[in-house]
Amino acid sequence: MSLKSIAAISLICTTALMGAAPAYADAGTVNIYSYRQPYLIEPLLSRFEEETGIKPVVLFADSGLIERAAAEGENSPADLILTTDIGNLAAAKEAGIYQPIVLDSVAARVPSAYQDPDGAWAAMSLRARVFYASADRVSEEAIGYDDIAGPDWKGRLCTRSGQHVYNIGLVAAHIAHNGVDETREWLAGVRENLASKPTGGDRTQVKSIFSGACDLAIGNTYYMGLMLNNEEEPEQKDWAAAVRIVFPTFEEGGTHVNVSGVVLAKNAPNKANAEKLIDFLVSDEGQSLYAETNYEYPVVAEVAPSDTVKAWGALVPDPTPLSEIASHRAEASALMDELQFDDGPQN
Repeated sequence: MSLKSIAAISLICTTALMGAAPAYADAGTVNIYSYRQPYLIEPLLSRFEEETGIKPVVLFADSGLIERAAAEGENSPADLILTTDIGNLAAAKEAGIYQPIVLDSVAARVPSAYQDPDGAWAAMSLRARVFYASADRVSEEAIGYDDIAGPDWKGRLCTRSGQHVYNIGLVAAHIAHNGVDETREWLAGVRENLASKPTGGDRTQVKSIFSGACDLAIGNTYYMGLMLNNEEEPEQKDWAAAVRIVFPTFEEGGTHVNVSGVVLAKNAPNKANAEKLIDFLVSDEGQSLYAETNYEYPVVAEVAPSDTVKAWGALVPDPTPLSEIASHRAEASALMDELQFDDGPQN
C-alpha cells in the first residue's frame, strides 16, 4: 500500500481525534489498521481490490494501533485490525475495540481452536514455533520442547529475547500443558543451555547456526520460507541451507502454533466491506495467497501449504485453544523476568 494511502488514513484519524462527526463510511473502501509487514499482505489486498473494486486503505505501524483505536472510540475510522500474534488479538479484545465476527465463512472454515469464543477475533493463518537444527551437527530426528532443557543441549541453543511475543506464546503454551511450576523448572534449564544471551530475530538464529555459534534454535517456520526464497539477499539462502526444520511437540500435544488474525472493529464505518474482506481472506484463493506469499500455514485445512513448506514434513498442531494459551501470557512474561532469561546462562 502506498505512502499516500497511509498519509490519507492518518489524516482521517487526526480529524476523528478532533471530535468531528464520523465521515468514514465509503462504499468503495475498507480501512485497516495493521501490525503486519506491508509486503506480506499487500498481495492479498491487491487481489481483493481487483475482485471487488473495494479499495483497502491501510495504516501500518509496529505498535500502538490498538490503543489508537480505543482512544478514537466511536469516531475511529478503522474497519479491521490485521495483526500477528495471539497477544495482540487478546489485547484488542481486552480493550473492547471489537464487535463479534458472525460470518458463515469463518464458522465453516476456521477451526474453533483458532477463533475467540466470543467472536472477538479469528485466525487467518498459522505459523509454527519449531526448532532450527544444524543439518551437519544435529543428528536427532525427534526433539521435544522438554528435551531442550536437558544436558545434551548445554551451550548449544540460541533464541531471540524471551520477552518477544513469539517466545511468550511458546512459554504460555508450556504453562497451559504443564503449569507454572514445571514451566519455571523447564525454562531455567533452557536458559542454562543457551550458547549466549538471547539476541536478534529468528533469522539471526539461523545465521548463528550457519556460523557455528549454536546448533539448535527456536524459530517460526515462515522465516525459513522467506529465507530460502530470498532473491534480494541471497546470502540468506546459504544460512537457511545449513538448517533443517524439526517439529517439536509437547508431551501431550502437538507443535505450538501462533497465528495472524483479524478483528472486526467495534465502530467499523464500512462493516459490510470489512466482512467481504474477511470472507476473501478465508476463501481458497485468500488462503493460497497466504501460503504462497508468506509461507504461513493456511488456517483452512482443505488448502495446501506452499511446496516449500510441504517439503519440511507434516505439521501436527497443538490442539490447545489459543484463547487458553493467551490467558497464560502474563504468567509467561513474569517467568522470563523472574529467571532473568535474557541475561543468558547463569551457572
